Amino acid sequence: MVASPTPGEGPVRPVSVSLHEGTIAALKARTGKRGMSAYVEALIQRQLERDRLRELIEDAEADHGPVDQVAVEAKRAILRADTAGSADAA
Repeated sequence: MVASPTPGEGPVRPVSVSLHEGTIAALKARTGKRGMSAYVEALIQRQLERDRLRELIEDAEADHGPVDQVAVEAKRAILRADTAGSADAA
């Protein structure tokens, strides 16, 4: 049995999607006409990754309970301090 390709793998094929005119104009302005497909592909892959991460978090919370928000904020503070420190070093 052949496994299905994962996001970003397999042959490229055209699909039709409907978008608002303003969205299309903004997309073309950002990417140019020929870069639209790659841009949309990257956006979709990123959203699929976020969806999967949300599912993993929900599964972990179902097994272990909700995360400790105090601990999360403490870790964020550490990360922010590291980010600020590396920006100062540059």
